Amino acid sequence: MGRAEERRARQRGGHRAAPRPRRSSRAASPAGPAGPVGHGRRRTRPGASGKTGVRRLFTWRKILGTFLGLCLLGIGGFILLYLLVPVPEGNAAAKLQSNVYKYANGTVLAREGEVNREVVDLAKVPKDVQRTFVAAENKTFYQDNGVDLKGTARGLLNTLSGKGAQGGSTITQQYVKNYYLSQEQTVTRKLKELVISLKVDRRMSKDDILAGYINTSYYGRNAYGIQAAAQAYYRVDADELTVEQGAYLAALLQAPSQYDWAVASQTSKRLAKNRWHYVLDNMVEEGWLNASERRGMTFPVPKEPQGTPGMEGQTGYLVDAANAELARQLVAQGAVDSEDDALAMVKRGGWTMTVNIDKKKQNALEKAAEEQLTSKLDPEKRKVDANIQPGAVSVDPKTGKIVAMYGGVDYLKHYRNNATRRDYQPASTFKPVILAAAVEDGAETQDGEPITANTGYDGDSRHQVVDNGDKVGFAPPNEDDVDYGDVTVQTAMNKSINSVFAQMGVDVGMDEVMEVAGRLGMDTDGMEAVPAQTLGSMGASPLEMAGIYATLDNHGKKVTPAILASAEHKDTVVDLPDPVGDQVISREAADTVTSVLTGVVDDGTARASVRDNPERQGQQVAGKTGTSDYGRSAWFTGYTPNLVTSVGLFGEDAKTGRQVNMAGATGTLPGKGRVNGGGFPAQIWAAYTFGVMDEVTKFDLDTDQGAAVKPSYTPTPTLEPTTQAPTSEPPTSAPPTSQSPTRTPTGTPSQTPTQSPSQTPTTQPPTSTPTDGTTPENPLFPDSEE
Repeated sequence: MGRAEERRARQRGGHRAAPRPRRSSRAASPAGPAGPVGHGRRRTRPGASGKTGVRRLFTWRKILGTFLGLCLLGIGGFILLYLLVPVPEGNAAAKLQSNVYKYANGTVLAREGEVNREVVDLAKVPKDVQRTFVAAENKTFYQDNGVDLKGTARGLLNTLSGKGAQGGSTITQQYVKNYYLSQEQTVTRKLKELVISLKVDRRMSKDDILAGYINTSYYGRNAYGIQAAAQAYYRVDADELTVEQGAYLAALLQAPSQYDWAVASQTSKRLAKNRWHYVLDNMVEEGWLNASERRGMTFPVPKEPQGTPGMEGQTGYLVDAANAELARQLVAQGAVDSEDDALAMVKRGGWTMTVNIDKKKQNALEKAAEEQLTSKLDPEKRKVDANIQPGAVSVDPKTGKIVAMYGGVDYLKHYRNNATRRDYQPASTFKPVILAAAVEDGAETQDGEPITANTGYDGDSRHQVVDNGDKVGFAPPNEDDVDYGDVTVQTAMNKSINSVFAQMGVDVGMDEVMEVAGRLGMDTDGMEAVPAQTLGSMGASPLEMAGIYATLDNHGKKVTPAILASAEHKDTVVDLPDPVGDQVISREAADTVTSVLTGVVDDGTARASVRDNPERQGQQVAGKTGTSDYGRSAWFTGYTPNLVTSVGLFGEDAKTGRQVNMAGATGTLPGKGRVNGGGFPAQIWAAYTFGVMDEVTKFDLDTDQGAAVKPSYTPTPTLEPTTQAPTSEPPTSAPPTSQSPTRTPTGTPSQTPTQSPSQTPTTQPPTSTPTDGTTPENPLFPDSEE
């Protein structure tokens, strides 16, 4: 059997074919045109070739040849690129210009752009501090050729695929990006960065490159370069920095806005500390720091930031908010890798930004905050007065424009914007979201009753929440531990009864509640869908709550509050998204919530400050108060058909920044001076809203419940408040009696009770603030709304 025959046999199935009988040449067929067929010659049938078309096309020789050809082409292209791309003139200082910010009416709000930078010689930076930056960013800096090919290739691929920024750049590459190029996220810029980095590494010493890097990097707090950063964070010159302080500044470069200790969330503070440890551990690994010395180091908490001159009052807050929004848009449009890179680009200047702030409304909001609260604060008389931090945001629900913002008493005195911070609990201002989810989902009680404004619930304090007959281990107290017995949803909203909304959240399903919260505009990333969230135990900002309520006011169409009206840089105009988006919940669901919230003003916790305000003049108002446990935050978020405003009051220790109780503020409140959402926040809201009101308006609601739904009856408390002092508002119910309620958590008021009162949770929440004035960690019940 010949080799060709064996090969064909293997192709047919791996079996050797039976030998064919040999034919002599005499028995061969007559000769054809090509002559006689000799011994061993066979005709080939069409298609019987040993190689198919695909195999002929993709041979290993062709594949290898193609690969080598591409490699040669790439090498040739890179060599050409290397020859053609020069090292440009540095652009870090020469091209800086001022940013101009304008009000909505075109008048100038502020000019900012004198970059806070002072270049220092590397010799003036302690050697150990120099090494913190190498340990943080590029341990092989002193040995490499200035580029990280793997990191650059990864960055190119992610740019092409739209995945955004990835780490991996060397110190040389980052210096080139800072000084010679820009922060733009493009393939062209990344290729130029690669080539220029190779050339710079050949021309400059490592010390010169490192000096350039630490002098051109952006550290946050408007600080460019290590000298400005040393002053901004530690009030010292660069030559006085310790290794610990240098490690923090080096750690900052990964995420300046996120790791700035003054504004960082608890999660960000943990990440910043982890990065700080990473830097110091790398120094030990490289032999630059003694291990025993490393063990004795403690985290150097930065000083509080100082505002930029010219940014006093509310100006700095507005400028920072505009810069932050522009930075987010630049990232969203793929212009830069990260918000920190974008913010650095914005801070370099040359921008003209027009904000949506209405100067008249802005002045009115500032005046309301001063007259109703800040003028009454006297830290010299009362220590607690130094801890009161107000914040507010006002939004046009039809356009999504932020027409006024109050960030704090003064940007130069309190750097953090209270209008945008989201580290305090919104408390009972979250309750309307639960009702919105119930109506949107067509949810029912445990007894199968549709949830509407007139649906009955058990309003007893500490009533055990149940799910399909099983206790879920959650039984929150009501304000002052008051039992209300049978109540409607309308009354529960008016009186902010915790037990009702805890049960409603489980009836709806907490996953659905949090999903609707996200649709309305709350940042729910990382939030657990647990019953405790019904009490508003998550963090939120006045800006966030204003957006949620604006969406309700806008009949369920999503409103994302926007401070920027336009942004231009030379000949470039940034496209800004429409603040008003799609329908995220039905109009009926949104309007039903609005209808119910009018009752909070007319017959609930906001009546003293809003309903009876002489400036109201018949204006229809919907809103909700909120007061977190231990009196750390107090809220009123309310709206008319044309204006939504969220006012928050936060207890922040003036020295440590910790959350504290605000009891006793201004010294004018009765009893223990408890600060409630129906007090100062509602008073600021009313003074501002009624002061800028052009006309009296009514809600146009699409709901069969009508506007200003009245409770079906007035509830009668059944227990004397025992844990907290009464509020400053007049009572609206009869004195408590000794009657004990026996109602189940669902059904209508007319149903016959079938169950005894709920059990008390095994772990009791604290009934007062700790004697040291600090905030207890992880309270069991974060909300005790009035």
